[in-house]
Amino acid sequence: MAAPAPTDPRPPTPTPGRGSLGLWILLGLGLLLGSVLIALTIGPAAITPADVLGSAWHHSLTWLAERGVPITPAENPLTTIRDAIVWQGRAPRLLTATCVGAGLALCGAVMQAITRNPLADPYLLGVSSGAALGAVAVLLLGVAIALPIAAFAGALLALGATLALAGIGGRLTPARTILAGIAVAQACSALVSFVIFSTAQGDSYREIINWLMGSLAAATWTSVAISGAAVVIIGALVLAHGRSLDAFAFGDTAATSLGVHVPRTRWLLLTLTALLTGALVSVSGSIGFVGLVLPHVVRLLVGARHVRLLPLAALGGAVFLVWADTGARTIFEPSEVPVGILTAAIGAPVFAWLLLRNRGNS
Repeated sequence: MAAPAPTDPRPPTPTPGRGSLGLWILLGLGLLLGSVLIALTIGPAAITPADVLGSAWHHSLTWLAERGVPITPAENPLTTIRDAIVWQGRAPRLLTATCVGAGLALCGAVMQAITRNPLADPYLLGVSSGAALGAVAVLLLGVAIALPIAAFAGALLALGATLALAGIGGRLTPARTILAGIAVAQACSALVSFVIFSTAQGDSYREIINWLMGSLAAATWTSVAISGAAVVIIGALVLAHGRSLDAFAFGDTAATSLGVHVPRTRWLLLTLTALLTGALVSVSGSIGFVGLVLPHVVRLLVGARHVRLLPLAALGGAVFLVWADTGARTIFEPSEVPVGILTAAIGAPVFAWLLLRNRGNS
């Protein structure tokens, strides 16, 4: 009897007919830039895309002139008030949404790969609950200016507790990591609920609930700097491991045979995604469903190869959150809803549709 043919452990080749990566990235960047430009004009003030571009050109030339470049700044087409609406109100908020959406979708794709769990999201390691605990503490103390620092510190403590618990008595595996993350998240959530129940009232209670639901209403240029730096630095490190993530799809043994140092790579990617999630949550609160749903949607378009999936999921998450936040601040004018409510309202039915669509593959 002939011996069975050996199984090829190499990652699958890209699905034909789905276009080149460069074309998809150009399309995603164009959609993102167009979305931000249009979203800057949406609101009660009468502002057009031409006004935004003209104002951006004016500020660019003014910045150069202030630094000694012999150039005459163009006239600003916006009045002082409308200029402040665009550049001090909407622009930092939309750019923060861009960075947060991109980072959450990127983290979700990585978590789903290294845990081999399609239900994994960036908050699986208890990072969001730890950040919430730190944020609640400073909001109750009345020092909201320290909220990003406290939230990030809480996220790091939760990450440390999860990885320590998962690594006790054995190597770090997907199942142990998930269980440890759930345990830490529940513990932090219980502490947050107890603190809110026992001490929060009035304005502090409303601030806490608003933050826990996820909101970009308080975004500033500092928020842009924090989230942008985290996405660029950590995102670049994560993108460099695209081929390693492909290998994880075949299990630890196959990944090892392909030259991946499984324990070290898993620890590294878990730490990087948790740090990125912590930085994002510190400026936006807990915004759900972006990291869970967007990777699945992008897989339908470009396939499961992570060299393609990771950058396109980031672009998709950025576009999605830009429009979700625009809807959160305009649909119920003059009131505003936390963007986390809107992402959940959109993400839940989309995820249900994805489950129904793939019910035959389970």
